[in-house]
Amino acid sequence: MSATNAATSEDRPLKQDDRLQQSSMFRRLLLRPEVGALAGAIALWAYFAIAAGDRGFLSWGGTASYLEVAAQLGILAIAVSLLMISGEFDLSIGSMIGAAGMIISILAVEYELNLWLAMLAALLVSIAVGFGNGLLVRLTRLPSFIITLATLFVIRGLTIAITRIVTGRTNVGDLDEAAGYASAQRLFDSKIMILGAGFPISIFWWIGLTALATWVLIRTPYGNWIFGSGGSEQAAHNVGVPVNRVKISLFIVTAVAAWLVAVIQVLALRGANVIQGEQREFYAIIAVVIGGTLLTGGYGSAIGAAIGALIYGMVQQGMIYVGIDSDWFQVFLGSMVLFAVLLNQFVRVRAMKVR
Repeated sequence: MSATNAATSEDRPLKQDDRLQQSSMFRRLLLRPEVGALAGAIALWAYFAIAAGDRGFLSWGGTASYLEVAAQLGILAIAVSLLMISGEFDLSIGSMIGAAGMIISILAVEYELNLWLAMLAALLVSIAVGFGNGLLVRLTRLPSFIITLATLFVIRGLTIAITRIVTGRTNVGDLDEAAGYASAQRLFDSKIMILGAGFPISIFWWIGLTALATWVLIRTPYGNWIFGSGGSEQAAHNVGVPVNRVKISLFIVTAVAAWLVAVIQVLALRGANVIQGEQREFYAIIAVVIGGTLLTGGYGSAIGAAIGALIYGMVQQGMIYVGIDSDWFQVFLGSMVLFAVLLNQFVRVRAMKVR
């Protein structure tokens, strides 16, 4: 055999191995939960850049506007994604935002407590609510959807009733006059100047929490426990995963995320209203589903939830820049959820067939 033929015969297996390796990498990429959401986010950004680039969407100020909207929802969505990966839901987080905001405002304004102590009190209540939700779900074995739907109304009702008893109204203002407001604002409601535009610090909270949650899911045993608890609870029990502890702790995480959003909102608005956070739980679930997390648990990512929140922020602000009537916003969100579920199902089925 000539040297040329020998080289050709040796190259063929190498080329075949390269193709197999590329196919394997492509399949793994398709199986990533956030791939569909990322493609959708790029497409949406391109549309708004073309349709409203000259109206401010592409400016640094325009970028800051939709990132700010995405950040507050994204903080919630990251926590909700972890809980949904474990196979559970928390519908009480919207009412928890309102309750935490009112606790902070009432204690700081009506009772003149230092704002940091008021925030700590609200945090402790949030942790207690999260623990209670998780404990009820695990003790009763009822669907978390039902348990947290009930606590949603209980918390909302208590917030309205107690606020009326204490203040005689449903909102509290003048929070900026409370002791400790300036230092709290620097940490939760300040703006960081980038190229002449002010980017709210909530954006950096969102990015940091996304990175933390991603690290937890991918690099820690606790992340494996989360996936295992949602994939097959019985199998997770059999290999020693503390399922009860994992799920209860994740309910606490969602409640704390609601508290953080409440803190950001009350500092920005300099007060609170009992209806703050209304329907935020559904928007958070929408962001998580768009990000590729399965409603049945065991599959998803924090990055996907963050991208889902980014899509929400881009659409909400982008529609304003384009001049589309905001009445169509919910139509778009519903369509996006349906499309995301169908796309994720299609991509997973196709990827599994290639195995």
